[in-house]
Amino acid sequence: MLAIGELSRSTGVKVPTIRYYEQMGLISAAGRSEGNQRRYEPSDRDRLAFIKHARDLGFTIDAIRELLDLSANPECPCAQADEIAGRQLQSVQDKIARLTVLEDELRRMTTRPHGDHVRDCYIIRSLADHALCRHEH
Repeated sequence: MLAIGELSRSTGVKVPTIRYYEQMGLISAAGRSEGNQRRYEPSDRDRLAFIKHARDLGFTIDAIRELLDLSANPECPCAQADEIAGRQLQSVQDKIARLTVLEDELRRMTTRPHGDHVRDCYIIRSLADHALCRHEH
């Protein structure tokens, strides 16, 4: 049995987040010791490590819930997991595309010649006038 602090240290998930996941039903409510301390099973640690890894990859709580449900049925086809991961990949690719546009715009803003005073600063002017931007962002 693991205390919540031990569970936190072994998974890298903060104690308040563990409690949140418990409230959300992502991990089972912990058993309690005689001193009313939460006690977790090794399987809870494994499940929490799964959740943390999925969160690190940007999966939403709903997607993680779906993946956890799938993992509880190892004989099911993997197609649904592929679809969930595919959605996450598309989301990441969309974010990268948006960030690339932002990077280009910021690079353009910071490499434009400007004077020594704020009144001549292209960055300040372009932030005040979106029409000076090359792309919509």
